[in-house]
Amino acid sequence: MFVYSVAHLINYQVLLPKYNLRTHLLFFGFLWVIFGCQIDQGSKNRNWSAYLGDRHSTQYSSLDQINLKNVNQLEVAWTFVTGDSAMYQTNNLVVNGRLFSVTPYSRVICLDAATGDLLWEFDPEDVNPHSGDADQRGLMYWTDGTEERIMSAKGTWLYSLDAKSGALAPSFGEGGFIHLGEGLDVDGRPNVGLNTPGYIYQDMFIIGTNVPENVPGAIRAFDVRSGKRKWIFHILPRPGELGSETWPENYLEKTGGASDWSGIAIDTIRGIVYTSTETAGPDFYGGDRTGQNLFANSLVALNAATGERLWHHQLVHHDLWDMDLCTPPTLLTITQDGQKRDVVAQGSKMGLLFVFDRESGEPVWPIEERPVPQSELPEIKTWPTQPFPTVPPPLMRQKYTEADYSDISPLATLYCKDVLDRSGSNGPYPAPSLHQTIIFPGYDGGMEWGGSAADPEGILYVNVNEIPWFYQLVPTRGSDGKALPFGERNYRVQCASCHGIDRSGYIAGGFPELAHISDRLDKNTVRMLIDNGGGRMPAFKSLSDERKESIIRFLFNEPEPERENYRDEELPPYVFRGFQRFFDREGYPAIKPPWGTLNAVDLNTGTIKWKVPLGEYRELTERGIPVTGTENYGGPVVTAGGLIFIGATADGKFRAFAKENGELLWEHDLPLDGNATPSTYMVNGKQYIVVSAGGAKTNRPKGGTLVAFSLPD
Repeated sequence: MFVYSVAHLINYQVLLPKYNLRTHLLFFGFLWVIFGCQIDQGSKNRNWSAYLGDRHSTQYSSLDQINLKNVNQLEVAWTFVTGDSAMYQTNNLVVNGRLFSVTPYSRVICLDAATGDLLWEFDPEDVNPHSGDADQRGLMYWTDGTEERIMSAKGTWLYSLDAKSGALAPSFGEGGFIHLGEGLDVDGRPNVGLNTPGYIYQDMFIIGTNVPENVPGAIRAFDVRSGKRKWIFHILPRPGELGSETWPENYLEKTGGASDWSGIAIDTIRGIVYTSTETAGPDFYGGDRTGQNLFANSLVALNAATGERLWHHQLVHHDLWDMDLCTPPTLLTITQDGQKRDVVAQGSKMGLLFVFDRESGEPVWPIEERPVPQSELPEIKTWPTQPFPTVPPPLMRQKYTEADYSDISPLATLYCKDVLDRSGSNGPYPAPSLHQTIIFPGYDGGMEWGGSAADPEGILYVNVNEIPWFYQLVPTRGSDGKALPFGERNYRVQCASCHGIDRSGYIAGGFPELAHISDRLDKNTVRMLIDNGGGRMPAFKSLSDERKESIIRFLFNEPEPERENYRDEELPPYVFRGFQRFFDREGYPAIKPPWGTLNAVDLNTGTIKWKVPLGEYRELTERGIPVTGTENYGGPVVTAGGLIFIGATADGKFRAFAKENGELLWEHDLPLDGNATPSTYMVNGKQYIVVSAGGAKTNRPKGGTLVAFSLPD
C-alpha cells in the first residue's frame, strides 16, 4: 500500500509508460528497498493527527485490523476520567502513540494512547483565569519534523503548546497564546471564541471563529510559529467588496455573525479551503439586513495561500430561521460515466446534500430555486425563493404533515393532531409571524456538527435528526403598544432566544431555566457569567453596564429605576420566542419515528443506499414499538475494515455497523452519551477506537470520560 501510494504520488503511469514490465518491476523494487522499513514501522503506528481524521474532513481510516469478522469481540482497552462534567465533544488526536484531548473544561491532556495513562496536562485557567468555557470539539497538531505543537482554545484565547511537554511555546503570540479577537479588522478585541479547530496548511493554521451577533465573522490564516495573521477573508464583506451589494447601506452597524463555527476542509493538492458559514445576526430578526446577505449560509472556496475567494454558493438566502451550515464540508472522489471526479459535499440542517466540483464549483446535479412562504410582518422581508438540490433526495422528511403524527400511542397521535390543527406547518422556512408554527426540519438538524464520513468508493455516511420544533416571533412592546420595561426588553433581545421568553430555558440544548435563578446563584455570579460566558453562553463584555444591570434586575425580579433619554429604536421590534422542541406528553418527539437515522448515500449515483434507525429507547422497545432512533450529536467514522463506528445517541451506546448494508454488528454501553465523533488509530500494531463520553447534550447525565476499545490480546 505504501509503495503504491508513493508511485501514485509521482505518477509512475505517466513517467514510465514506454518502458517494459522488467523496468516497472525494477522501479517498484527500488521503492521497496528505499521505503520497506517505513512500511514495517507504519504497520505498527497509524495516526489520527487532524480533526475528523484528515484535512479533507473524511472521517475515514484505512485501518482494517478491526473488521466485519471480529468486531463483535471488541472490549474496553482503557478509560480515562477527566474529572470535568459538561459536554465532551472532542474528536481526539493521536500522534505516535500519544492521544491529545481537550476536556469539557478546556484543559488539554496528553495520554499514552495504548494505556490511557496521563503524560501531561495544561490548564488555560492558570494563564488566563475566568476566561469562560465553551464546547471544544478538537485540537490542531503541527510538526516540522523536529518541533511539535498542539493548539487549543479556551474563551477568547488560543494556546500553542509543546506537544512533548505541554509547555507554552514562547515564540507564539504573547508568550504562547493569542487573543482570538485580534486581526478581525474591527475596533478593539471583541469577545470571540473557537469551538471547532481548523487545519494546518503550509505552516499556517486556518480557522473560522465563534462570534457574537454584533461582530462580523471571518476566515483567517495565522503563522503557526508566531501566531501572526497571514490573511483574512471577510465573510461579511466590507463596503465595495464583492457581496456588499447584497446588504443594505451601513449594515455593519447593526449586524454581525456569519462566521464558520462548524469547520473547514482543505484540498491540499489544489490549495483550496472550503468553508461553511452560519447566518448573520440577529438570527431571527432580519429587518436591518434586508437582501440576500452574502456570504452568510454559504459554501465558499478560498485560495488557501491568500484567502482570495474562488467561488461560492449560498445555500440559504437571507436566513431568518437559524439555518446555519452546521456541518463541515467533506471532500471525496466519485465516479461518473467511468471518470473520477473530485467533489465537495455540504450537508444542511434540512437533511439536504449539495455536491459541487471542487475546482470549478459547478453543481454535480442541478439546484432549483423554489418559492417559500413570505413574511407576515411588514418590518421583515423574506427572500422569495430558497435553493434545493434535485439529487440526492433529502435524507429526511421536509414538512410535518398529518402522515407524521406520532404512532407510539393513541394519546400521542391525538396530541399531534391537536397541535398541528392549532399551529400549522410550512416546512423549514415558515413565514415570520407572531403565530406559533411547527418548523420541520428544525434548528438542530438534519445534519449537525459531527460531520460526515466518506470512503474511497464515493459513499457518504451521515447521521440525521428528525425532530420537530416550534417557531414564533414575539414583540418587544406590550399589547398596548407601549415599550416593555427596559430590563425585560433587553432580556428578550439578548437572552430569550436561548432561555425562552418565559425564562423556562432549553435544558436539552444546554440553556438552563432562569425563572428561579435566585435560588441557585447570586447577582455577582450572574454578572460574571454575563461578562465571561460559560457552557454554550458567549461572553457579553461589549454589552453596556446599563443593559447588563437591567437584565440582572429583571432576572431577580427587582424594580426598574426611572430612565431618561432612552432611545427605544435601539431594540428590534421582534425577537425569537426561544428554542422549543415539539414533544408529546410523555416527553418523546411528537412525530412518527424514526427520530434519528444513520444513512449511506452513494454519491456516484446520487441515491440513498440504505437508512437505519440510530439509537433506541429501551422502554419503548419493551412496549413492542420498533426501534425509533434518538436525537444524535457527534458523527461517524468509516474504516477499511468495512465498519462504521458511531456514538452520538441519547441512550449511552457506542455502535458498529456494516458499511455495506447498515447492519448493526456490535454495541457497548458507555458511562455517558458519546456526543463526539470517534477516532481510530494503531499503536504497536494494535488498532484502537476511542470516543469522548460527556452526555449533557439532550438533558442527559453529564461527565467527562474517554473510552478506548480494542480486540483482545
